[in-house]
Amino acid sequence: MPNRPRALPALIAGLLVLAASGLSGCANRADEGGSNALPVSDDGTLATAAATPKVDVVELSVANAQAGMAAGRFTSADLVDAYLARIAAIDDSGPTLNAVIALNPEARADAEALDAERAAGQVRGPLHGIPVLVKDNIDVAGLPTTAGSLALANHVPADDAALVASLREAGAVILGKTNLSEWANFRSTSSISGWSSAGGQTRNPYVLDRNACGSSSGTGAAIAASLATVGVGTETDGSILCPSAVNGLVGFKPTVGLVSADGIVPISASQDTAGPMARSIADAAALMEAMSGLEPIATTDAPETNDAGAAATLAGKRFGLLRQAMGRHGGLDAATEAAVAQLRAAGAEVVDAEIPTWGQWGEAELTVLLYEFKDGLNRYLAEGPAPAADLEALIAWNTANADRTMPWFAQELFEQAQAKGPLTEPAYLEARASAKRLAGEDGLLKVLREGRFDALIAPTTGLAWPIDPVLGDHFTSAGYGAAAVAGTPSLTVPMGEIHGLPVGLSLLGPKDGDVGLLALGAAVEASLGEARRAPDFRPTLQP
Repeated sequence: MPNRPRALPALIAGLLVLAASGLSGCANRADEGGSNALPVSDDGTLATAAATPKVDVVELSVANAQAGMAAGRFTSADLVDAYLARIAAIDDSGPTLNAVIALNPEARADAEALDAERAAGQVRGPLHGIPVLVKDNIDVAGLPTTAGSLALANHVPADDAALVASLREAGAVILGKTNLSEWANFRSTSSISGWSSAGGQTRNPYVLDRNACGSSSGTGAAIAASLATVGVGTETDGSILCPSAVNGLVGFKPTVGLVSADGIVPISASQDTAGPMARSIADAAALMEAMSGLEPIATTDAPETNDAGAAATLAGKRFGLLRQAMGRHGGLDAATEAAVAQLRAAGAEVVDAEIPTWGQWGEAELTVLLYEFKDGLNRYLAEGPAPAADLEALIAWNTANADRTMPWFAQELFEQAQAKGPLTEPAYLEARASAKRLAGEDGLLKVLREGRFDALIAPTTGLAWPIDPVLGDHFTSAGYGAAAVAGTPSLTVPMGEIHGLPVGLSLLGPKDGDVGLLALGAAVEASLGEARRAPDFRPTLQP
């Protein structure tokens, strides 16, 4: 097991204190909408008093959920019922986000068992009884793991992924699984974020004809719309941070290796990681503790800088602003400058910084991903009950079923990966070393060290673009790439909206600096004030 930063549970405890002042297991829920849907008003809320659940889960935090359960105002089973009603009203009909791809038929029974534990005086921790949605490239025993592909529609793992087992041990209720970009956006260079042949197209809950970004688009849309308390995404390069930013969420990509990758459909052993997506730093931190398997420790064991009180201030903190990620959109630049002004007003020092190797790692990164995807996917398919034996068989299946699997884009990345050899080839070894050096040692890490920065900051990504199945995605900028390739932690927090579309501010930290980055994020979140609002499910933008 990799080394764990031991101060994280103490940080989470402090953040939670501050924050408190008949189901279907079908792999494809895209065709189910409406059969059991509840009436909804134009804003997506339940329209009849009789249908109103016992507890209002809209924007409900982990801390407030725990307080309500502790006081006996509602139970975990009540939470499950409320989220299921909201999924029927918001996801299946009404705005029809299409964010949830499968529901766990055991969710209510699991919640009732955890309620019984609570009644007996046993509370496992901050996630006890909390409903969680996980991305559908993560194994949940008894539910299909499709990675968004019809080729895996009948792929039902017998065992939980390691992180899911950790969540269950922490008392979380696995409510279901979220849609994603098919094969986590690694089938084609023309893929559509949020679209999969198994789940259809996920929509952004703020403006429904806009993209939710990928590949954790389903988790992003679902948690923004309060379809669960918190959610789990995965990232290879931006797939936690981008959907979090455009859906008005906090998204945390841990140091690669901090969260077990066992039981996750892989792309890259060098860059893949799961991470929390939530509506606040406190909720993300609580989920991170459970996912990473950290043991709670006494607060007195934590360094002073990781104490919850210290997390509330930016005094003495030093940030490097990466203007290399700016200059693509005037409104986004203005929002970033306004956020920087708020950080300075809170006591932080912010100076311009520049990564000298910016973007130079791209070619080597792609080579690494192609090699590692073939190797990792073949291993995953060989170890489980998947209907396809390997990548070659998947390519053949897609070709034979092109009308269903490839109506908009092809599988050129699959084919390029299949052409690669083993991980012992010099081309792979050289590319891996080059990518890590350019993004890490000669890039992000060098700037952090030489500038004596607590973190580098940048706008996370551009504004959510209109869904376009013909031309694909329209990314305009990304501030997170160096951390993704270097395998170091990164975090996005909401910093406001432009034309009603959420935008985020990214923080990039040093390797294994996860605890410090979460604490820093809590202070940044506080300094930015009410930067996040709940989505209003507008059909389109109006001038």
